[in-house]
Amino acid sequence: MSLGELQIQNVRCIGSARLELHPRCTLIWGGNGAGKTSLLEAAFLLGRGRSFRSPRSEQLVRRTASRLTVFGRTLGPVPHAVGIEFDREQGSSARVDGQAVKSLADLSLAFPVQVIDPEIHKLIEEGGRRRRRWLDWAVFHVEPQFGEAWFRYARALRQRNAALKGRPSQARPWEAELVEQGTRMSVARRAVLESLEPYWNAIVAAVDCPRARIGYAQGWAETQSLSDALESARARDEARQTTTVGPHRADLRIMLDGKPARDILSRGQQKLTAAALTLAQLRLLADSTSVMPTLLLDDPAAELDAQHQAAFVAEILRLNCQLVITALQPQIPGFTQPDRVFHVEQGDVRPV
Repeated sequence: MSLGELQIQNVRCIGSARLELHPRCTLIWGGNGAGKTSLLEAAFLLGRGRSFRSPRSEQLVRRTASRLTVFGRTLGPVPHAVGIEFDREQGSSARVDGQAVKSLADLSLAFPVQVIDPEIHKLIEEGGRRRRRWLDWAVFHVEPQFGEAWFRYARALRQRNAALKGRPSQARPWEAELVEQGTRMSVARRAVLESLEPYWNAIVAAVDCPRARIGYAQGWAETQSLSDALESARARDEARQTTTVGPHRADLRIMLDGKPARDILSRGQQKLTAAALTLAQLRLLADSTSVMPTLLLDDPAAELDAQHQAAFVAEILRLNCQLVITALQPQIPGFTQPDRVFHVEQGDVRPV
């Protein structure tokens, strides 16, 4: 599946733009601050309902506007029309084929998209939330029942936390649902990580990446069931008025020589490792499902030194997926000639 058309209104410095993207490789080039990354953000927004740069959607809205709009049409066996709006006062809304979406998972099904950007080192450096989100996106596509379990768990978690804040005795009725759905989530995550490991090992060998080990911390003691963990944490949960154990506290462990990789790796090595993890994730999806996401590459020349760039480009091209790439110049070192080119200058987007 690929994105064939992208229409944008009031996304950061982009007032209005329409792009017809090529199913193979589209290059968007221009100077710093021209608006290249804003175009990638708009595409990512269609498939994820959020930006990859900021958790606050209001930051995406052009300063002189009150609302942004992004619309896209996908190409493939089952094409989709996807649209999303964000209004500073009314919040966000999204539609797929004219129907309001029930959750962000509907967007991901209609347009699967992944990104490698200059901030990708945060996958290694920051806390577990970013890594959970990275992992869950793959699990959602590989394990068909995961989306339902995630949705039901999140709903029960909200209800239990609300009870803990007001009437702790009413928290118990939600725990059976937490245990059932949380256990399903954890099993699915472990299965996908086990499936990811051979792809990770292959990518590490191909691109000369630090040989970190990946594992899963489930969010409660490995020696306990989730039911027992909730019971053991009850006094603490009531004191803190929130649920402190469960898959919402899980993490993807990335270890090197028995220590967290973020404590050992340099910033450049963190970027290399995070990019390699993402390529391994996409290889897994390509082999395990019919999903081949669009890959957004934000200035890849800035991410990789000369020693590693050729190897990474070779692995990216092996994916045989749609690429949308930004660069400072009208060519991308190591890549073949792009099939379609756009130039961006001060928010103005023009085909070349």
